[in-house]
Amino acid sequence: MTDQFNDLMRRATQLTQAGRLTQATALLQQALGGGAAADQPVAPARPAPAGMVLDGCVFEIDRPAAQSAVAAASSAPLRDDRRVAPVTAGEFSAGNHRHAGQTLDYKLYTPPGPLDGHRPLLVMLHGCTQNPDDFAAGTGMNRLAAERGFFVLYPAQSQAANASRCWTWFDRQHQLRDHGEPALIASLTRALMAVHAIDERRVFVAGLSAGGAMAALVAAAYPEIYAAVGVHSGLPCGAARDLPSALAVMKNGASASAAPGQPVPTIVFHGDQDRTVHARNGEQVIAAALAGSSTTVGLERGVSAAGQKFTRSIHRSPAGQPVAEHWLVHGGAHAWSGGRATGSFTNPKGPDASLAMLDFFAANPKAGQR
Repeated sequence: MTDQFNDLMRRATQLTQAGRLTQATALLQQALGGGAAADQPVAPARPAPAGMVLDGCVFEIDRPAAQSAVAAASSAPLRDDRRVAPVTAGEFSAGNHRHAGQTLDYKLYTPPGPLDGHRPLLVMLHGCTQNPDDFAAGTGMNRLAAERGFFVLYPAQSQAANASRCWTWFDRQHQLRDHGEPALIASLTRALMAVHAIDERRVFVAGLSAGGAMAALVAAAYPEIYAAVGVHSGLPCGAARDLPSALAVMKNGASASAAPGQPVPTIVFHGDQDRTVHARNGEQVIAAALAGSSTTVGLERGVSAAGQKFTRSIHRSPAGQPVAEHWLVHGGAHAWSGGRATGSFTNPKGPDASLAMLDFFAANPKAGQR
């Protein structure tokens, strides 16, 4: 990290503490070499958001009317002008959940057909500025859920908790078991497992960017719930403790991670041209997942159907079980690989992260339960 970067970070922190957020945002954009605008993923045309949004960071900024707050009432759908109607049969319903004085809105996709057996559940944590409808549209996960017969839960971070709807992965109070957002997400997961026909062996969590960082935290803190985790363009557990360290990690990668619990099988997607969250973070997520384990690694190089190159590293246990996968998308930016242009922060040309995650999850059910 250069002296200039350190100086800009110090000044931005001072301005933030003084409440001068506009000036702080300008400095942070300068420190990160132009900010998120320099690393825009493929997305449908829509009015650009006002102000700067850095994934995982809290700023008081004005949002355009097209990105209105998530509706609080469970009887109404989550409102957002970017919402795309479900493209498959099945039910996509809204609800809310209370735990320890906190409320969490969510959308739940229920697959079509008779629920005559216990189904898998995938928890999907959106990135900053996104909501469940946008994230579902961009990842195409509901269509796959209809085909494969699993539930998909989309918790919705509120603008009251974070102005940009980012999960608070960089705050110590949200990095521990039975605290903050991990406890809230785990409580919601348990509640839905209690009322739906969920296979307890096949409950998984995945996320993008700030959502990917939170997914890693939640999975490590609650390994008895989640059998495996998918981290797309995210960061390792405990990599930051405050705003300055979060920005430093996003720019350069973490020096070390401090996972709050037991590692679980992990699949990572990251673009090597991601200028919002450095690709080194993906490597460190994998390193944390493999800590203390004995594995062999196989390397595959390929090209997606749309022509984008990637490198896939598969780490297997002595028994041959795939316990970690790392997909490095060459030329990929800060966007869901293989995503649909109907959602934000997607890269339709990349290998299909949604399919790859589902295949990895299918290979990693939890032992010892039904």
